[in-house]
Amino acid sequence: MDGAGADPRAAALAELRRRRGLTADEGRAQAVAARHAAGGRTARENIADLVDPGSFVEYGRLVTGAQEDRLGVEGVMAQTPADGVVAGLARVDEAQFGERSACAVLSYDALVMAGTQGIRGHHKTDRLLALVERLRLPTVLFAEGGGGRPSDTDIPVVSALDVGTFAAWGRLSGRVPRIAVVAGRCFAGNALIAGSADLVVATADATLGVAGPAMVAAAGLGEHTAEELGRIGDLAPLGVVDVVVADEAEAVAVTRTLLGFFQGRTPPGRAVDQAALRTMLPERDKQAFDVRPIIRTIADEGSVVLLGEAHAPELVTGLARVEGRPVGFLANQTLHMAGALTAAASSKGARFLQLCDAFGIPVVALVDTPGFLAGPQAERTGIVRHASQLLVAGATLRVPLVGVVLRRGYGLGAQAMLGGSTKEPILTVAWPGAHMGPMGLEGAVRLGMRKELAAIADPVEREARVRALTARYREHVDALNVARVFEIDDVIDPADTRAVVAATLAAVPVA
Repeated sequence: MDGAGADPRAAALAELRRRRGLTADEGRAQAVAARHAAGGRTARENIADLVDPGSFVEYGRLVTGAQEDRLGVEGVMAQTPADGVVAGLARVDEAQFGERSACAVLSYDALVMAGTQGIRGHHKTDRLLALVERLRLPTVLFAEGGGGRPSDTDIPVVSALDVGTFAAWGRLSGRVPRIAVVAGRCFAGNALIAGSADLVVATADATLGVAGPAMVAAAGLGEHTAEELGRIGDLAPLGVVDVVVADEAEAVAVTRTLLGFFQGRTPPGRAVDQAALRTMLPERDKQAFDVRPIIRTIADEGSVVLLGEAHAPELVTGLARVEGRPVGFLANQTLHMAGALTAAASSKGARFLQLCDAFGIPVVALVDTPGFLAGPQAERTGIVRHASQLLVAGATLRVPLVGVVLRRGYGLGAQAMLGGSTKEPILTVAWPGAHMGPMGLEGAVRLGMRKELAAIADPVEREARVRALTARYREHVDALNVARVFEIDDVIDPADTRAVVAATLAAVPVA
């Protein structure tokens, strides 16, 4: 058949295939090879690794950057495929979660103008975020990129401050779970979108900041590398990111696990030997210990993901499963600051409780704290404000809270860990040997008996009296006595903790 008789439908289909080929990784083999050589993955590779095969429905694949005047039609198709944003709906672990597996995925494409945000890319993002809000879909965002793109010329723009993406993304806070993944360089608008997410997963070699090197230099603030501006190793201790991983493959794996906590229950996982809990506390009251093995023992084996480990390590926060049910763990870590609640720890705990509350995840609080950190240095950190935030977050929880006092529960700090009172959790229990009081044992004795002690002239005799009174007071505030007067609900065998938590949560009606 000659050209005059060619089937126009076949020609249109061929052109479609050509254009779709330009957006595929195979259509830009050289750039992909360079990306791989640098140890990275493409946007489409990360999405393919995250979602179920064949489930990704893409929006705006044929969109190009608004630079036709500068590059021509073929130029924008070749250089700005999908305008640097791969966006769509998909399923993650459908075999396990069924209808709950639906989610939205967006990824800035670092191979398209350094992952910058183009005008049409914003339109695509806004389109998908509108669907996210309408359908209440969990969302994963791969945020690598350099912020707004000033070189788009086809659409008249002056300030671009009317872009709706940031408000649309922000309005989703507390309405749908949002997980951001940061790899490579992530600055300006990309970074603010990442930082607005509920959880941020970052590779250890990533950089993150409100302005990149070029913008900083243009503002007259000097020449700086991306690492000088926002190295993850410097940002993680500040609470900027929640999970730090080695590479993009691990980031995707962790993201899939985190996403699962918001998708609901799974069949009960394997439990390790619970008798080990009986010997996890040191014999001496003041000896520090690592609370993380306790969390991992109570939880389904292999289910724990700790959040913000480098930030305020005196408070451990993490998501896990107990008999398949998603659970948040809030635990004092005596390896740091003796488990005292600092300003940073209080803020960390409040944010975590708000996350769990927003998405229906019950909380288990493991308490071993001398209370809020006191003293002039602590006050200069604004601890009053941050401590109050933790109290408010706990007192306004709508999800079930189960409190377990492991060893020490003193003062307002212990109350804050328990939602404001031992009667706020749906169940408050303690392990044998735990003690609870308005402040530390010896401090309570010195304060309460200060006149009697001041009357003892001999310092040796005075300290002996302190020890005797402290021993007597210890018996008074022992968990068994606290339970006897019904200030807590029970004292349990440590080996029964998992079973008690699971049975308690199972008794709570599902909202």
